[in-house]
Amino acid sequence: MFYRLSPELVLRSRWRPHWTRPGERVLVLAAASVFPPSHYTTSLCLSLLGETLAASPGVNLLDVGCGSGVLLLAGVAAGAAPGVGVDLSWRAVATTRDNARANGLADSVRLVKGSTECLRGRFGLILANLPWGVQMDKVAELTRLAAPGARLILSGFKDTQEAELQDRYAAAGWVRRRRITRDEWVIDLPPEKSYTWVAWLLERAG
Repeated sequence: MFYRLSPELVLRSRWRPHWTRPGERVLVLAAASVFPPSHYTTSLCLSLLGETLAASPGVNLLDVGCGSGVLLLAGVAAGAAPGVGVDLSWRAVATTRDNARANGLADSVRLVKGSTECLRGRFGLILANLPWGVQMDKVAELTRLAAPGARLILSGFKDTQEAELQDRYAAAGWVRRRRITRDEWVIDLPPEKSYTWVAWLLERAG
């Protein structure tokens, strides 16, 4: 993968060469997740994350299903407050920890192996790049963890799967502020009957 989150911050895979510019920070990331750093949904989330932190730096951050830690580490490197990453997989937590240490961000993140149900407190920005079925189950839980006025970045689903998920978030008091898409070109029609991945930026009322 290679992604420029801002003029000063670049994310890349270990195998991707890059000549660092003066004043530029480069995060080098290993991968181990359902939606790896190179996946369409990861780039969609990174795009919304960059926009959100440019407007509101310093927010406390939660990454649900942190995987390799790309969203969590990009967020804290781009100006979020120290963040929390949670994942059910030991491998994912270990990979995120290794990536944090390798990039000098170990003191800026707290990692939890388990479900969000073990978390307390509220967060100003929540990231959740998760499959559609998991997203549907997490509406109430992510709402519980959201501070008043919090923002929520979601991806991991196709445009054919949006309607019911949006209805659930609207009923829980969320307003969609941004919607972006990216098409995946594959030979066979995917099970979702769509080639279009989606990401949302939601804001909680109140």
